[in-house]
Amino acid sequence: MYALKSLIESRRFEYWITALIVLNAITLGLETSASAVASFGNVLVLADRAILAVFVLELAARLIVYRGSFFRDPWRIFDLAVVSLALIPATGSLSVLRALRILRVLRLISIVPSLRRVVTGFITALPGMGSIMLLLALVFYVFAVMATKLYGSSFPEHFGNIAASLYTLFQVMTLEGWSDGVVRPVMEVYPGAWLFFIPFIVATSFTVLNLFIGVIVSAMEEEHEAAATAERKAMQNDQDEMMAELRALRTELKELRSVIRAPERVS
Repeated sequence: MYALKSLIESRRFEYWITALIVLNAITLGLETSASAVASFGNVLVLADRAILAVFVLELAARLIVYRGSFFRDPWRIFDLAVVSLALIPATGSLSVLRALRILRVLRLISIVPSLRRVVTGFITALPGMGSIMLLLALVFYVFAVMATKLYGSSFPEHFGNIAASLYTLFQVMTLEGWSDGVVRPVMEVYPGAWLFFIPFIVATSFTVLNLFIGVIVSAMEEEHEAAATAERKAMQNDQDEMMAELRALRTELKELRSVIRAPERVS
């Protein structure tokens, strides 16, 4: 059991699993090419099954080693879910599930520490992002109602109802064809429309979205600092253990010297 735990927790084993994940991503990508399938179809299928078998054995080993504590780590549960999806039979009406095999590539997130920290930081930022999303939804709703009442009669395809207005304003927020496709045609009929669209763009594209970025960056910095603090504590614990061992060794040496000198004094 100890040897198996040492194996699955070793850095070399993690590198090997990472290499298999990357190789699996390449083979799954090649399966989308008709020429590659025609030339190496059997090899790609064999490689895919062999890599999946290795992933199953790896998770089985982790279950054996960690037992109940396996399910206390969300990243292990994530790996189990991703590999389990690949084991679902993809025949007949379930053939669409074959596309889910590419999800195995997401295991890189749980293997690579830097990716894991990024995702953890993003998840940590979700509560703060919820408030910003609520603010963004309120801004969208207010501007959509205004746009429907102001421009709906002249531009029903863009602002005929609140749903159309929401979609059009989302396009404006992304700055994709907002000028020539939406704003300039509206300004030909309503010259003062820029007084509506410019504040909307400033409020959404430049202000609220930057708040999203700020919350995410702050959460990632906190996650990075927490990881650095944990590493420093681990190093400090190792140093304390080494110092304790050195003190114990020094004490033993002193005792040994006293034992050696005792016969000399008697003589």
